[in-house]
Amino acid sequence: MKKTVVLVVLFILPIVAYLFFASGINNFGKLPILTENIPDITDVDANILLQDKITILGFLGSDLENKKGVAFNLNQKIYKRFYEFNDFQFVMVVPKGSESKVEALKSELGNLADVVKWNFVYGDKEQIQALFDALKTDLTLDGNMATPYVFIVDKDRNLRGRTNDEDEGTKFGFDATSVADLNNKMEDDVKIILAEYRLALKKNNAERKNL
Repeated sequence: MKKTVVLVVLFILPIVAYLFFASGINNFGKLPILTENIPDITDVDANILLQDKITILGFLGSDLENKKGVAFNLNQKIYKRFYEFNDFQFVMVVPKGSESKVEALKSELGNLADVVKWNFVYGDKEQIQALFDALKTDLTLDGNMATPYVFIVDKDRNLRGRTNDEDEGTKFGFDATSVADLNNKMEDDVKIILAEYRLALKKNNAERKNL
């Protein structure tokens, strides 16, 4: 009897657990697409691309002194946990003329993490508004061209989010002033989209081996 129990624990339970989690990923591991084909930002900055990157897109605006809390929350709760993944990046859009403020902010963030994947894009008001409008959300920018919300954009330039969020229904973005929103929702959704691409990569590699 004891041998049977040991065999079940050693061999059967791991298989059941694997099948359970594999099923969960396959059935629930895709983050809904809310907006398709967001324009790339090469017109604003030719050196930064959304295409083929998993991007956390934000609009920090010109009043960066008052957006430090947003930046530090994102840095601690999201960036530090995921920046080492391939093709993952932060893109923060700010108005032209904010360059010195951005350098000061990056210097402070750099004391807490490697800021190699914190990218800042400088645009005029029309360019920033056009990019934000292309997301087709129910949110708005303030007078400084800023919003506390950040967005997940996939490698095909699609906005990802939630269609049945328990608090908001359709959830386009994540409130970076809220540690709870970052911890309880955004972190989970970033994990989902990273897992989605890892699974797709494994599938492609397996198919190539079978050719």
